[in-house]
Formats: sequence, C-alpha cells, structure tokens
Amino acid sequence: MITSVRLVNFKNFADETLRVGPFTVIVGANASGKSNIRDAFRFLHGVGRGYTLAESIGGKYGVGGQIEWAGIRGTMDEIIRFNQPSVLCQVEVEDFTYTIRFGRDEDRAGAFQVTEERLKHIANRIYSTQTERGDLYSLRPGDGELLLHWDKVISPSEVNNYVKVRADQPGLSQFQRKERAPDKHRPCTERVTQALGNMRFLDLDPQRMREPAFPGQTVLGDRGEHLPTVLQAICEDSQRKETLVAWISELTPMDVRDFEFPTDPSGRVHLAFLEANGRKVSAYAASDGTLRLLAMLALLLGPDPNGLYFFEEIDNGIHPARQWLLLELIQKQTAKQGFQVITTTHSPDLLTMVNDETFKNTSVVCRLEDADDAIIRPVAELPRAGELRKSQGLGNLLSGGWMETALAFTEGYDEGEAQAVGRTGRASH
Repeated sequence: MITSVRLVNFKNFADETLRVGPFTVIVGANASGKSNIRDAFRFLHGVGRGYTLAESIGGKYGVGGQIEWAGIRGTMDEIIRFNQPSVLCQVEVEDFTYTIRFGRDEDRAGAFQVTEERLKHIANRIYSTQTERGDLYSLRPGDGELLLHWDKVISPSEVNNYVKVRADQPGLSQFQRKERAPDKHRPCTERVTQALGNMRFLDLDPQRMREPAFPGQTVLGDRGEHLPTVLQAICEDSQRKETLVAWISELTPMDVRDFEFPTDPSGRVHLAFLEANGRKVSAYAASDGTLRLLAMLALLLGPDPNGLYFFEEIDNGIHPARQWLLLELIQKQTAKQGFQVITTTHSPDLLTMVNDETFKNTSVVCRLEDADDAIIRPVAELPRAGELRKSQGLGNLLSGGWMETALAFTEGYDEGEAQAVGRTGRASH
C-alpha cells in the first residue's frame, strides 16, 4: 500500500506531500493542482511499468505507431517547476521509501536524465546513486553487498560495489531485468515495482460503456470499454452477481433484478438490464450516471482488483442522495480487499458523508498565486477542522471556502488575504 507521495519542483509543487490512505479524497479550486497530483502518480506508474523517462512523461508507442501509454500533460519545461534544475518524487510503499530525481541534460538535446535514485527499507539502504558517468550512472547497494548482477563494471576495484544502469531510465525497473539478482534483494525491488505498476487511471466515458464487446474481453478499459463482457464474467459467479444486482438497485432508481447479455450477428456482446416488472432496458437507454456507477461496481467488485484506482470527480453524474452509497461501497471494499482509491471532487455532499478514516485522508490543494506554487494539506490538520466538521459539516466548509481560508492563515497570510484565498482558492498580492 502506498502511504505518501512527496513532490519537489514537480509542476506547481515546490515541496509538498500527499498523505495516502485506503480511500483518499482531494479537494481544491479549479487550476489549484489536483490534476498535477494525478500526473505525478502516472509518472510513478510509468516507473513501475519499466518505461524510460521519455516514455513515462511523453508517451510510449508500440509497433505500427499505436500509442500504448499517453504522456502526462505539459511541455518538458512545465514538468519541472519554473527555473528549477530538477524534479524529485518520493513515494512510501509500506516500509519502503523510493526516491528518484531527474532533470534535463542540455548536452543530450535536453532529454530527461536520472540524477539521483535510492531505495530504503525502514532505515536500511537497499541502493543509492553513487556517481554519474556519461550516458550511464552507477548505483551502490547497501551494506557493501552486491545488490544485483551487472553487465558492465566501472573498474575492477569496484566490481563488488556497483551496478551500472542507463541514465534515461529509472534503475528500479532496470534491476528487474537482471538475471542473477540475489534472492534476498529481489523481493525489495519487486514489491515497490509492483505497487507502482499496479495502478489504474479511470476517465469513464458512458458512450464507450454502451458499445458491445467481443467475448473474452474481461478487463475494463480506462474509458469503460468492454463493460458488457466484464459484467458477464462477474455474473458467472452467483455470489458476485447477487452483490452486483443489490448494489446497482440501491444506487439507481432502476428496480434491477438481472442482467442479460444478448449477442449481435457479429458475435459481439451487448448489455441489457432486466427489471422486476419484466421490462428490459438496453445500455443505450441507460443514463450516463447509471453506467458510470456500473463501471465502478465492476472495478470494485471484480475478482482481480488492481492495487490503486485514481478517479477524477468520482461523483460526476451521480445524484447527491445516492453518493453516500457509493462512499459506503468504496470504504467497505478498500478495507475488505486491500486496494486503494484516490479521487478528486468538488462535491460538498460527498465530502459531508465521508467516515472518520477517510476524513483523515482528505487533503485540500490550494494555489498560492504570488509564489506560483500550490500547497497540499490534510484537512484534518487545519485549525478546528474536526470540531467544525461535526458542527457544520465538511461539505459546508468546502462550499464556503473555509478550507482555503484556514490554510492561508496557517501559511502566514493576514485576514484579508486569507479571505481572498477562501473565495477563489488562490492568493493574489
């Protein structure tokens, strides 16, 4: 489980840390930096997938020019905070801390290059950057032990202390391809790599979810593709089907009793709802909100969940009266299944309904325009946050701008400046 992510000079974050729990909620005004947090997670996901820096940031293309991975938003100069030489990302995965710093190498057409990297387990160093040499850089394992086998050594005297890796790709992913890694070290790199690589970033599109799918497509796409066959696979397990039907009936006004999966002449599978009165409703006639809920149910109730799901505006299209059920499902499944969910939201209703555990893992992002920076703070640590949550409701604190006002006070703004932040989510001098 990922417990925190620290960002230094990444986009509009000078040095900020997001605390991550089983269910993490991020709030803040438009353009405050919430989507930049998503970009940071996508960068770390690229590291876990074994991509080069150029691929993680700019996109990866496969055979025939087909895109396999979309790059993160922004130009190369916008990835690194203005006038800074490098970016540092640090992620805590259980007892492990992984740190990577990269910057642009003007001698190589401005390409991104790793300048620092290290992995620690509690207080013990697994490996760390030692030197830089041309297109390669050197990593030294902890305690003088050989971490992994190498293909080239720096010098005969250093044969037992270093492994040489490419500078345009994180060493963490390169280590996974070394063939004779000692068994006692491999679990360390594998655990962190798996945590970073096992993320999903959902941008659900109801139109994609209405489309039929070919049999055997049992993994939901990031836009909701293959929903009919994913649900069909879930319904093959009677217990999962019963749970799915119960939740969709609770979350929508539809009196769903079953699902049907008719096929067309091409063999593709369609989705239809069967209501208690015998009426059939096709996916083409279902509301956008219903389909979004169904896709989330398919992810959360499926047999092989990913480690982390990142949603933007998870409440989009869902009636406020039913958002508490969605929250209940997420909070229950993250506790039961052990995966994590991160979402941004502008919904006061959703925020009012979070439980105590999720409240501890709710953060506000606020852009301080005078410094062109954004800051991240846990809402629970703002002055009187717990008390005001009970008396006024967290949603009212969000809609009234209290969070930004309280945050500005903690950052040393005077009363007038803090109130301006509360109204706009940004400070301007």
